[in-house]
Amino acid sequence: MTKKIAISVPDDVAERLAREPNVSAFVAESVRRVMAGERTRQALRNVGFALTDAGLAEAGRKLDEAQAKITPELRAEAAALLSESSRGRLAIHG
Repeated sequence: MTKKIAISVPDDVAERLAREPNVSAFVAESVRRVMAGERTRQALRNVGFALTDAGLAEAGRKLDEAQAKITPELRAEAAALLSESSRGRLAIHG
């Protein structure tokens, strides 16, 4: 079942939606992703994780910092190691 609704969005969001061939599907998928995140956070809270907006923001910042340190050279080295290990030929460098 579907329901037609009218919404107002800021100009930048409207410009982004204008590029979508099916705005309804795009919005529905976006909202479902938010809902999935909410369910995940609630499940984590239910088993004892104390999640806060500040804690999530800090974790996101740390993840961004870590990802920024991944150079193309490091990515290539990791890919080579993964390839070697999958063939059972991983040599440990000391």
